[in-house]
Amino acid sequence: MKLKDHYSALGVAKNAGQDEIKKKFRDLAKKYHPDANKGDKQAEEKFKEISEAYEVLSHPEKREKYDRLREAGER
Repeated sequence: MKLKDHYSALGVAKNAGQDEIKKKFRDLAKKYHPDANKGDKQAEEKFKEISEAYEVLSHPEKREKYDRLREAGER
């Protein structure tokens, strides 16, 4: 099973800091939020994708685990 690329979902580099991750998430969340895109299924899916990415990358422990799994999958 291929791991989702949370970094590319948010458009940040693997070494991005928490402030950059938060800013990119907020910018994308405003753009794709369901309230701003009523009935747009693609926007809804994108919002779910960026929300999941932010949930992982904004928590140091989750991010570390994700990075380890991602690195193991690239071998």
